[in-house]
Amino acid sequence: MTLVPVAEALTRLLDGVEPLPAESVALHEAHDRVLAEPVAALRTQPPFDASAMDGYATRAADVAAAPARLTVIGAAPAGRAFDGTVGPGQAVRVFTGAPLPAGADTIVIQENVRALGNGAIEVLEPTAAERNIRRAGLDFREGDLLLEKGRLLDPAALSLAASANHPRLEVVRRPLVAIIATGDELVAPGDALGPDQIISSNAYGVAAAAASVGATALDLGIAADRKEAIAALVRQAVAAGADVIVTLGGASVGDHDLVHDVLTGEGMTLDFWKIAMRPGKPLMFGRMGAIRCIGLPGNPVASLVCSQLFVKPLLAKLGGRPFAQDIRIAHLGAAMRENDRREDYVRAVVREDGGRLVATPFGIQDSSMLRKLADANGLIVRAPHAPAAAEGDTCPVLMLR
Repeated sequence: MTLVPVAEALTRLLDGVEPLPAESVALHEAHDRVLAEPVAALRTQPPFDASAMDGYATRAADVAAAPARLTVIGAAPAGRAFDGTVGPGQAVRVFTGAPLPAGADTIVIQENVRALGNGAIEVLEPTAAERNIRRAGLDFREGDLLLEKGRLLDPAALSLAASANHPRLEVVRRPLVAIIATGDELVAPGDALGPDQIISSNAYGVAAAAASVGATALDLGIAADRKEAIAALVRQAVAAGADVIVTLGGASVGDHDLVHDVLTGEGMTLDFWKIAMRPGKPLMFGRMGAIRCIGLPGNPVASLVCSQLFVKPLLAKLGGRPFAQDIRIAHLGAAMRENDRREDYVRAVVREDGGRLVATPFGIQDSSMLRKLADANGLIVRAPHAPAAAEGDTCPVLMLR
């Protein structure tokens, strides 16, 4: 059987993928969402000339030299303007954010003022015009474009949208990925184990990978090794509106590997099945109308490596997010033998040593060994038919954390 190269598999999997339709969400629900429409200011900020400090609003001509004596004629706390005009030799007590009183063109900070009693103050430091004043529109003006379409809404962007008077935002809908584990040998963590059973672990890692790119995961549980059991969960995923269905296990070539037959029976058109990579050879991909179907290998490490390489880029693109693998160049911390026709993703510990990265592969790379993956912070990428490499040779590394 011809194995599909990794790069080709990813290209085919992402072919035709566009961001999902927009939905309107309240501002407090918009964190870590992707803008589907640009955001323009609905108001000017600040909407008026305002004090930037606690102090006294006065005329710069009266405090160009110090000391200077002024008469306080009123106060302007934040949220309430002074109803009057500052004249020669006068000042108004102001607080940060308060409107600048008419006639004033500078703010003397309170640290530079001494109270004399009977409404009089002494200014101890000269203060130039325009000091400590925020003029109207300093931040933005009504109609200004503030946030571009496609912006990931971080805390600063959310605060800016709120300041511009947007209670709701149009964002790309979060992709929904339905996860179906398969296998009579699987039980959920904490359940009683039979003599020939193991814990189902892959779904938790796949769901976390989905969440890391802004998707929502729907774990539909474990299907027994029967076509009707798997088909029931596939139909449940379709009914839930899943954009992506991810199956775990059951996509290889054994008598109990039923996922391919079930998915095609439910309307999936197969695109490819089996790719030239290690771990992860049995990966399957197809389309069921608008739904993308990915059959991940049952081996835990293969499942999670394929999630990094294929599931995350797909979900990110559906969610309108930029996504790029963190590939760096490192030096091998141990020799590696020549590679065969499959692209290898080798678990390794990557550390900095003397200003360069050193990637040391684990000696055992069995795809059932989750602990090695949890201990690894990178995957050494070995091209198909790569020659033997010596310790110190350079190599590409896909950083995991």
